[in-house]
Amino acid sequence: MTRGRFITLEGGEGVGKSTQARRLVERLRARGLGVVQTREPGGSAGAEAIRAIVVSGEAERWSPLTEAMLMFAARNDHLEHTIRPALDRGDWVVCDRFADSSRAYQGAGGGVPDSFIEALDQGVVGDTQPDLTLVFDLPVEVGLDRAFGRGLFETRFESKGLAFHHRLRQRFLQIAQEHPDRCAIIDADGDEDEVFARVWSAVVARFPELDATLQSASGADA
Repeated sequence: MTRGRFITLEGGEGVGKSTQARRLVERLRARGLGVVQTREPGGSAGAEAIRAIVVSGEAERWSPLTEAMLMFAARNDHLEHTIRPALDRGDWVVCDRFADSSRAYQGAGGGVPDSFIEALDQGVVGDTQPDLTLVFDLPVEVGLDRAFGRGLFETRFESKGLAFHHRLRQRFLQIAQEHPDRCAIIDADGDEDEVFARVWSAVVARFPELDATLQSASGADA
């Protein structure tokens, strides 16, 4: 059986990843594909339990180093129980955040050395790297206004201060520039339809087989 495809969505707070992930999953399923929609931290029972203690509480509840290890512990459970089984059975996986968030949040944002994060990534993620990473970019102040406007209670990361979030934005953009083979920067400014048009364009550019899938689905409807 052919391995499935693995798409991750990354970016700072309030860039609209969750909405676009849902729309992408709907579009892929409409093409007749098996798709698993998931998120990080979380996405499996064990990872969701870790999420509950990571994303809530005071901004300085955990040191960045502790955060990094908690995130990769959750990621390991997520990979074992959700992502790898889905890919092995040929499904596509669409994940709201993955390892690049650790590089940005705990690395650039928190000061954890890149070498430490990359060692964790090698040990936990290994060869299960994304086939495509969509990096959503938006001015920090706009994103934070959106995030706080959602009225959610998971505000630990949103409350870390402007300088922290500016470091995140720059690191995400740097990651995209360093890995053009797997990353596409998505301008997250605009309404949902405008942003999704950019998302779908990037996805089809990376997976041209989707054009054939669309043609096949159209023929079946005829």
